[in-house]
Amino acid sequence: MNDGPSATEVSGPLAGVKVLELGQLIAGPFAAKTLADFGADVIKVEPPGSGDPLRQWRLLKDGTSVWWQVQSRNKRSVTLDLRDPAAADTVRRLALEADVLVENFRPGALEGFGLDPQALLRDNPRLIVLRISGYGQTGPYRDKPGFGVVAEAMGGLRHLTAEPGRTPVRVGVSIGDTLAALHGVIGVLMALHERHASGRGQVIDVALYESVFNCMESLLPEYSAFGVVRQPAGSALPGIAPSNAYACADGHVLVAGNGDSIFRRLMQAIGRPDLAADPQLAGNTGRVARVDEIDAAIGAWTASRTAADVLAALDAAQVPGGRIYTVADIAADPHYRERGMLQEITLADGSGLLVPGIVPKLSRTPGRHRRNAPALGQDTDEVLAEIATKPPRN
Repeated sequence: MNDGPSATEVSGPLAGVKVLELGQLIAGPFAAKTLADFGADVIKVEPPGSGDPLRQWRLLKDGTSVWWQVQSRNKRSVTLDLRDPAAADTVRRLALEADVLVENFRPGALEGFGLDPQALLRDNPRLIVLRISGYGQTGPYRDKPGFGVVAEAMGGLRHLTAEPGRTPVRVGVSIGDTLAALHGVIGVLMALHERHASGRGQVIDVALYESVFNCMESLLPEYSAFGVVRQPAGSALPGIAPSNAYACADGHVLVAGNGDSIFRRLMQAIGRPDLAADPQLAGNTGRVARVDEIDAAIGAWTASRTAADVLAALDAAQVPGGRIYTVADIAADPHYRERGMLQEITLADGSGLLVPGIVPKLSRTPGRHRRNAPALGQDTDEVLAEIATKPPRN
């Protein structure tokens, strides 16, 4: 259990769990941020002078990325140069008190700093070490530099994100890093649970490409059984019909009418009772065989209507549908606001900033925003004083 600063008012299901974060940029820090949201005391180690490069990524406010306020909320910042043997000694002392260590350096880098996980585990057998890297800690690619965008391609996702016959495009966010981070959080929670029985920690090896590949649904078994190489399908969902984006008079809407009873309601709503009653279209297999005909019928109906009219009709028929949101749509949406997904924080200069709310939502021990992202090294003295005065736990 960590003492932590009283000002943080630590609570949540992970209160008492101390996390040492040695990573930077996205995957490792996102995993640690998720643990911090639910009460873990996360000590983020950053290089002196520059800090985590994310501090300077994308749009800056008063010299610091506004993204930083999302990625590093609820954390404490300590500046240490891991290349300095004295700093590495300090990290080893911090690891003696930690429950979890998170790192996302290239394999071998941690060992190069004199922080071999196996040695850390010998000193603190209860330590859980989460290692996130492009290709994992083993295998012929382990030493290659791996970023999320490359992992998305190797994991099979990038090949599918395109219109047929056109160059694949990337998802507009760092989805490979985030998927790896979430897999890492799952691993940490499982290891913490197992530690209750064994009293022992362990190393969690998360590869970015494997995290993407784990979400690729039927891609591999379809290839194995049928030799099918799934191809890009734009906004459609191959093998499941109807599910697509359709043009309206003033934009596009997404329509998911692929449930059997939902399909019948959808066809009635668009004035095609003949398709609703067609026995060949009663199940998904028959609909997939005639998906072009179905898409044409839906598209003809949406084309002359506004998106608002289309969605009103879909809601009345209990058919899933939705607009394609921009961030401006998100910020104005009452459902986002009602569910606490638009949280306003106050920055040091007194200005307000909207940041995403915390998920998942636990009924009894929810996560919460306890403190803003730290200035570089603002907690160094406090954290080092804690380990100077507190004997290592058994």
